[in-house]
Parts: sequence; C-alpha cells; structure tokens
Amino acid sequence: MSLPAAFHDIAKRVNNWGRWGQDDERGTLNLVTDDVVRAAAATVSSGLRVPLALPLTQDGVQTGMIPGRVNPLHVMVQINQELFGPGTVATSDDAVTFGLQAATHWDALTHVSHSGKIYNGRPADSITPHGRSAFSGIDKARHIVSRGVLLDVAAAKGLDRLPGDHAVTPEDLDEAAEFGRVMVRAGDIALVRTGQVRQYLAGDKHAYAFPSPGLSIRTPEWFHARDVAAVANDTLTFEIFPPEMENLWLPVHALDLVEMGMLQGQNWNLEELSTACAQEGRYAFLLSAMPEPFVGGTGTPVAPVAIL
Repeated sequence: MSLPAAFHDIAKRVNNWGRWGQDDERGTLNLVTDDVVRAAAATVSSGLRVPLALPLTQDGVQTGMIPGRVNPLHVMVQINQELFGPGTVATSDDAVTFGLQAATHWDALTHVSHSGKIYNGRPADSITPHGRSAFSGIDKARHIVSRGVLLDVAAAKGLDRLPGDHAVTPEDLDEAAEFGRVMVRAGDIALVRTGQVRQYLAGDKHAYAFPSPGLSIRTPEWFHARDVAAVANDTLTFEIFPPEMENLWLPVHALDLVEMGMLQGQNWNLEELSTACAQEGRYAFLLSAMPEPFVGGTGTPVAPVAIL
C-alpha cells in the first residue's frame, strides 16, 4: 500500500535534503552550533542534575512486539578471577546482549526508510547485514549537547498522564511552551512529556506499550518551523499508537528521520525532570545526551542528563 497524498504533502514541506549539502549525514544536528552550546551552558544556575534514562534491566520495556529487540541480558563472564596467579589482584567482568533501541535510546536517521530512501535521498539498500548503515549511522551523530526544553504537555493540561488515545498536536506543543514560559528556538532539543512512562514505572509494561499517546503526524511541521535539532519523549513508540490514520504506520518516524533528518528518542523518563522544572520555575536547561558510537548503527542506548 502506497503512502497517502497527505503524507507526501507534509514531507515536501519539512524536507531538508540538500540543506547542509548533498554529502550531509547529520541532518538537524547541524543546527547545534558553538553559539547554541554556549547559550545552553549559560542556562545552568542551580547545578541540579536530573538523569533521564530508564534502568537497563532484563525486565525492561520491550514486550516482544518487535522481533530481535530484546531487553538487556546481563551475564558475568568472570568473578574475582586472579588472572596472574594466586594472591594477585582479582578482576570481575560482565557482558550484555540487547537491542540498541531496547530502552532509553536515540533513533539514527537510518532507523526507518520510505519509498526506497533514507535521509538526504540516499538509497535504503545502503543498509546491509555486514556493512550496516553505510550513511548516517548513529556514529555520525558524534556529540549531542544543547539546550533542552521540556514541553510538559500532560502538566499543561493538569494531568499526570495523557489518555492512551491522545495524539499530541502543534496546539498542544504551543500550550506546553506557554505553560513553561519558554520559547523553542533553533538548535534546541525538545523533550515532550506525555506521562505515559508512569505506566511502566508502576510495573505494567503492556499498558505502557499499548495504547499509547504520542506525537501526531502534524507535529513535524511544528518542529521544522522552529529548527529543532532533535526530539525525544516518554513513550515506547514516539508517535501515537495505534496510528491516528488507518493503516498509516510510523508516519512521524518517516517525516522526522527520513525527510527532516531529525533524530528522535524514545523511552525517556521525564518524571523527575517535570518535578524539578516545576520547582525551579523554568523549563530550559543544558542537556547532555551523548550517543554510543556504534559504527553503522540504526540507533543507540543513551543515558541523558538535564542540568539545571
């Protein structure tokens, strides 16, 4: 089934192919300039550090819906082993197997494709079993540090959590920005709080996964108009699930990653940040969300920290 005309109309309006040159592999991260980072650092006043990652655990958020995206399997490979003989210093080592997008993560620009293309018009078949992502792998993101802005959609509506069928609209984002008395500007990383992660934190991963509020197909234009560098939220699927348009699966992924070249993150825990921002009365901060540089990876685990 081909993508509908409504999707292609939005795609044309948000398309960034060639904006930073035909060889570009970083997309909207180009908007995070030295000046943007200096301004982000200037937002720090209290020095409060708020971690935004979920714990890496075998009982993580994955339900088995996506084959191969397994929760972390952590094993010890040696325990107090005296490698250099009896009485010498002993070491313990461990290993882990898990999907790179299993928990709190960034999606690389190659995570999805549509119509045979990935970001900047590259062919989707440039992703291969052994070569991985030949272009725009997560290692190309390199460093992600900028001003973070919390768009607390749930709190702006006086809710702990949005209903499962709520598609976050541009109007919701405007309301959240007004609630936080913050203006989203070029190079910002927007964190959109729905409160959905509370389901997982309460012990119900299935309720967390489905049904889930998330971003509407109308939101990419809002982020594009403001030159946002990246977007993350506190849901498993990022966009509303089930989809708002029948049989149109992952359209927001395709618009953000493929057309706009904008990284997106999922399974971020924004609960403590919501409280901290409310207590300090400000919703902008320095955000460090460094990607693990898996060469050719279509995503990466991340342990973001907001610094107020």
